[in-house]
Amino acid sequence: MPSHPLRDRTAIVGVGYTEFSKNSGKTTLGLALEACYKAIGDAGLEVTDIDGVATYAVGDSTLSYVVADALGIEDTAYFLDHLGGGSASQSTIAAAAMAVHSGVATNVLCYRALNSRSGFRMGGTGREPRTAGDAQYQSPYGHLAPGQAVAMGARMHMERYGTTKDQLGAVAVTFRQHASMNERALMRTPITLDDYHASRMISDPLRLLDFCLESDGACAFIVTSAERARDLPQPPVYLSGVGYGPGRTLYSKAWMDPTESGARFMAPRLFGMAGVTPADIDVACIYDAFTYMVVVQMEDLGFCSKGEGGPFVASGALALGGSLPTNPHGGHLSEAYIHGYNHVLAAVEQLRGRAGPRQVEGAEVALVTGAPGGAGIALPPQCNGLVLRR
Repeated sequence: MPSHPLRDRTAIVGVGYTEFSKNSGKTTLGLALEACYKAIGDAGLEVTDIDGVATYAVGDSTLSYVVADALGIEDTAYFLDHLGGGSASQSTIAAAAMAVHSGVATNVLCYRALNSRSGFRMGGTGREPRTAGDAQYQSPYGHLAPGQAVAMGARMHMERYGTTKDQLGAVAVTFRQHASMNERALMRTPITLDDYHASRMISDPLRLLDFCLESDGACAFIVTSAERARDLPQPPVYLSGVGYGPGRTLYSKAWMDPTESGARFMAPRLFGMAGVTPADIDVACIYDAFTYMVVVQMEDLGFCSKGEGGPFVASGALALGGSLPTNPHGGHLSEAYIHGYNHVLAAVEQLRGRAGPRQVEGAEVALVTGAPGGAGIALPPQCNGLVLRR
């Protein structure tokens, strides 16, 4: 089979990020500009070299044209403002790669900035309930927060496959251990399964430590062609595969199975484009807004059989030194929740060989996923992922 025309034709050549915190004291524009300037500098470029800007948000950030104007970019050949949260994270970088490869843009700046702790809090009160789409079936019953929806999927997975709370807790414990070695992480104190079970119940069966952090911060990346990347100062991290999936919802589709996610449909396309299999992945950065999302993605991405996600995550496979080192930065559960973009940061860091004590030895191929689409969540039901190569 001939290789995909997009495989390894573009690369991430610059990264930038702000401090991750609970109260940045800055606007989302200020956060975005800080991360963007750092990414441009890391790539060895000037603002005048940037001709594309891409971002995503759910009404909680700053639009791409505002950032472009504030940076002083006079002529933006390509811009993207994608509506969506974690389900749009990796797709913005995929879109940037397509824009570069098609010749629409030369160097695309991708960023995500948010104050999700001090500002706009997902599922927070004080706003009118959503009524569009599937929300019309949720809002009348107070079913408003993502954690409530994911809890329903987790409960069904437990009932159908025997998944246990200890197995969910193993995800939280493992990622916290990774975060303990990460100076960027908001939560660095190691936890035990006893600590996990002692955390308060939020939405049964999910406890506090099953939930990701609410964080302020920003990350930014520069995407350019593979040819240009070779002349820049940083080791290129090539985009071998990009994947989009349909997502599922609990409410409007009677055929929806809450124990599955859109990753089941996306994975073959993603791995096929990259020319790899799950066995080829050296390090994974898996979207972990909730511990259950990791369990279901391990199954739907093909790292284990359906129903075996619980035993797999509890086996030690996800730990540094395990068969699939996962979220070596601590993930959304313990590093910060920058809506999927800090996972890209972690993957690039690994493939550059600059992760310090968290470095996965010999890491050459990384998988990064956004929100898996479905898995009991209906806001919004998209799915996306990247395969990155050194």
